[in-house]
Amino acid sequence: MTDDKDPSTRDHREWKGMRDSGTSSAVYGMAFVGALIYFVQHATSFWGVVLGILKAIIWPALLIYKLLEFLKM
Repeated sequence: MTDDKDPSTRDHREWKGMRDSGTSSAVYGMAFVGALIYFVQHATSFWGVVLGILKAIIWPALLIYKLLEFLKM
């Protein structure tokens, strides 16, 4: 008899609180690489490259912010 409260007896993904998120992680990863290439490609200096890397990391937050600003929410 197994105890459901014992994490060692449950499926690894279940007790870690993870679900099958491989597809969404892959899509986000590809979007990150695309944004990184786009922003770095348009950089004209070292600090432009650094700013491009930072923009590639936070672009989803900027996208949602601009969307909500456009919708006046």
